Amino acid sequence: MAHQPKKFELKLDGISENQIAQHRDILYQGYVTKLNEIEERLKTVDLTKANQIFSEYRGLKADETFALNGVILHELYFENLGGKGGKPIGQLVDLIAREFGSFEKWSDSFKASGMASRGWVMLALSKYDGKLHNYDLDTHNFNVPVNAVPILIMDVYEHAYAIDYGVKRAPYIDAFMKNIAWDISARRLAKIDLAEIEKEAG
Repeated sequence: MAHQPKKFELKLDGISENQIAQHRDILYQGYVTKLNEIEERLKTVDLTKANQIFSEYRGLKADETFALNGVILHELYFENLGGKGGKPIGQLVDLIAREFGSFEKWSDSFKASGMASRGWVMLALSKYDGKLHNYDLDTHNFNVPVNAVPILIMDVYEHAYAIDYGVKRAPYIDAFMKNIAWDISARRLAKIDLAEIEKEAG
């Protein structure tokens, strides 16, 4: 069954409806379309001609992860927008304070990652060490941490803010922070068995 784009209706502070509409209805939906196209072509590609230097199969497999992560990252991004920003509560803010020293230090680190990354910033819980990290992803399928659970996603490609802010990324990041839906992040964290992960991580 073909993948279908999810619906996201957002009214945000500092990020215009036009910016969201262009991002959601053209870019995000384009990734969904291309993922479907790639998966269909993989059903009929000639596997006997697979080659690591150049082959149709190699190209499709490389583009598969790019398109797939493009879909998933955008869905996580839109999903964790629409809140009031501020601080999370409960377990999430406690974990942030434990790993970064304070919520304010985490916020400074997350925003710095936003200025340094070429594509995405991901606050994620690594199942390798049981800790929260801010990861920079330069593209959808580059620098992606293995076995890490996304808690908060920020898109910092120019298409996420150019309509509203031109090439000025910093004010977009400030606007993003004001619109975080921390309840969504808390829900993602709640699905993780932290005690088991910390036990395995030692």
